[in-house]
Amino acid sequence: MALQLKKATRKQVKLKLNISAPSGAGKTMSALRMARGLVGSWEKISVIDTENGSASLYSHLGAFNTVELIPPFTPEKYIEAIDVCVDAGMEVIIIDSTSHEWTTLIAENELLANTKYRGNTWSAWSVTTPRHDKFVSKVLHTPIHIITCTRSKTDTIMTEDKKVKKVGMKDQQRDGWEYELTASLEVDRDTHFATASKDRTNICEGQPPFLITEKTGEAI
Repeated sequence: MALQLKKATRKQVKLKLNISAPSGAGKTMSALRMARGLVGSWEKISVIDTENGSASLYSHLGAFNTVELIPPFTPEKYIEAIDVCVDAGMEVIIIDSTSHEWTTLIAENELLANTKYRGNTWSAWSVTTPRHDKFVSKVLHTPIHIITCTRSKTDTIMTEDKKVKKVGMKDQQRDGWEYELTASLEVDRDTHFATASKDRTNICEGQPPFLITEKTGEAI
């Protein structure tokens, strides 16, 4: 197919957005409500669920679809699940969560290093990294909206009023994951409010903390 020159429009872009938060902060609910705002129909939303079917706990919101993955959570399984959703005519995919892909690869890389590379994990990554890169490429180039969820490790801090608060820390994904995407939102565990750490849509960045709702998806 010959290359074509055409005018750029925002409508051509499919959203690739990450929601990062510690466990219990409301990633799944936030992703579902945003997805509903994006496409206006629950029937066009699918959740790739690695959380033991937990997405179905929100079935009261609407008739969205699920694809439940079981261990091991390899990048190849995620890629297959994305294809299933696309072939079914879905308009937005929620991947909840991508953290399982990365932790699975770390474990598999360790095993590969010990069995083939005499314990040299760096050599093993020459085999493992291309598998992760294929998953990233699939997310970025699939021609529908994709919302990913990542777990962040939790830590505790002492607030100014001497109360202990749990906060999110480093994402359980490969470094730089959020920079591959259109936007990345971090959700506070206690308030469930989101802030943008990156936002190419220029809709969320610089805004005060906000709840992710259908209106967020509509605005995007």
